[in-house]
Amino acid sequence: MSESNPDEFKDDGPSFSDEELEAALAGFEAEFRDDASELTGSFDDELEGLLGNKAKTAMIITQLASADLLAAFCQLADVSATCLEDAQGAVAVLRNLDGDGPEAAAKDLTCVVSGMPVILAVNRADKLEATLYVKGHPGQTFAPPILFTQTPPFVEDLMLGIGTVDGVIAQGVHTVDSGSLDRETAMKVIAQHTRFGRGSSKIQ
Repeated sequence: MSESNPDEFKDDGPSFSDEELEAALAGFEAEFRDDASELTGSFDDELEGLLGNKAKTAMIITQLASADLLAAFCQLADVSATCLEDAQGAVAVLRNLDGDGPEAAAKDLTCVVSGMPVILAVNRADKLEATLYVKGHPGQTFAPPILFTQTPPFVEDLMLGIGTVDGVIAQGVHTVDSGSLDRETAMKVIAQHTRFGRGSSKIQ
């Protein structure tokens, strides 16, 4: 029987019991699974954004100064959005970015509130488009630089991916989630704004 090479059996570190080793491996596996699922999700979203199947950002820009009133209209039109207030015009940042979701939201909103024109701004595959919607129909388009000069500063930041909704909120911008209202509450908000005339709401 040949002699064993002592270098093959050097003990360079602490030994683990089978149970400790299994527990450590299970922890690593769980960590890798979480990381992989996050990576897969973000990769899929990014790929859809590049292919144009999913918008990176979409928002509806209005002439309303009130985020509450815009959120009420969104609720009645079944449009899921975070509404940001600004004197230049409240903005609804849309949640449904799949397929023609943004276009459907602009159509639905302007059908429910037929006297209110809006501009739909969409970033798909890093291509910015801005389209006027009136009574459910798309019309004139706008070049993004022209749009940005006529809208709140945060619109450009959000559309280009420079800023986030949370960042805008952190700046103290009044925000209302359309999902925080039910139909009854939405009707009350609308009644409050129409009872006292157009005022700051700038409904035209």
